[in-house]
Amino acid sequence: MVQPRILILLLAVAVVLGPLQSRAQQVQLRCDGTLLEARGNAEQKRSIERLRLSLALQAEAATADQALALLQQRLAGVRTALQRLSVQELEVSSPSTWDRPAGRHQAAATIANLQVAGLIPPSALQPLIREVGSLPGVRLAPVDGRPDAATDPAVRRALLRGAYQDALGQAREIAETIGLGRLIPLEVQIESGFRPVPMALKAMEADAAPPFDPKELPQPTDRLTVLVKFCAR
Repeated sequence: MVQPRILILLLAVAVVLGPLQSRAQQVQLRCDGTLLEARGNAEQKRSIERLRLSLALQAEAATADQALALLQQRLAGVRTALQRLSVQELEVSSPSTWDRPAGRHQAAATIANLQVAGLIPPSALQPLIREVGSLPGVRLAPVDGRPDAATDPAVRRALLRGAYQDALGQAREIAETIGLGRLIPLEVQIESGFRPVPMALKAMEADAAPPFDPKELPQPTDRLTVLVKFCAR
C-alpha cells in the first residue's frame, strides 16, 4: 500500500513533469513564422559487385518417390553447374510435391519442385543463362544486381545529405518568394529508401549472337526521400 506522503510526492512530481513534457512538445512543433514543408530526393548509381540469382527446379514422375528422386538428380546437376560459376551463399529450399490430375492429353503425375538462390560474379551471367538455364526442369528468375555492402553506410550518409539539401533548396526558393529569409529546420522524416529492382534475363537461342554482356545491366540505384519541416521567418 502506498503511504500518503509518498502518494502526495508522486502527484507533485506528475504535476511538475506534465507541463514540462507538454512544453517540450510545443517547442519541437512551434513555429513563430510560416511553416514550410519540402520533400527532398537523392539517388546514387553504384557498380555491380555480384548478382543474386534465383531459379525454380521441377521434376515430374508417376509417383512422389520417383518425382523426388528425379528432382534430387537434377539438383545435383544444378549444384555442379553453379559451382563452376563460383557461386556463393547457395541456398536450397526444402522440396514440395503436388498431384496433377489426369487431363485429356496428359496422364496423372506428381510434380516435385524447390527453389535455389545464390550469388555469382557479373562475368558469370552469360554462363548462367546458357549452362544453368538450359538444364532440365530449370526456370530462371530475374537477377538482382548487388553493390558492395561495405560501402552502404557511406552511400546512405551521402543520400541523406543530398536529400536534405534538395529539400532545403526548395524551401529557400519558397521562402524568398514570400519575402522570408531565415529557415529553421523543425523535423526530418525519412520516407523511403533503396529497394533492389530485378533485372530481366533475356531469352537466348543456342545460335544467338552476340552474347549477353553483363556491362549492359543497369546499375543498381540507391534512392532516399525525406520530408523536412521548416519554420520560415
